[in-house]
Amino acid sequence: MLWIKALHLTCVFLTITGFSIRGFWMLQNSPWLQRRFVKIAPHIIDTLLLGSGITLAVITQQNPLVHYWLLLKISLLLAYILLGSVALKYGRSKKQRKFAFGGAMLCIFIIVLLARHRHSLPFLL
Repeated sequence: MLWIKALHLTCVFLTITGFSIRGFWMLQNSPWLQRRFVKIAPHIIDTLLLGSGITLAVITQQNPLVHYWLLLKISLLLAYILLGSVALKYGRSKKQRKFAFGGAMLCIFIIVLLARHRHSLPFLL
């Protein structure tokens, strides 16, 4: 189980770092966003992240219908994906992209807090 957790944490670091860099490039109108590697790597990293997360939940027998922090984390993950898509691809204006990027970063922050503390109560009040 240790190697799965290490893979998961490594992918967390890579996905947050990669998204932050791509968000900065979006704000700067950088041509780097159009590079093939920049478009493909996040999908590989996020697939490994999701797979390792599901594996950890199964191994540790954590059901999102029982552990509400995990359900909240999954919900925020979906919000992050939607906001990230608007920020990096589908936003019609720079203002809309900036707002979506900030929202996606807030989702990441809360997801990390939930993962560290494994308790949803502070976010439900």
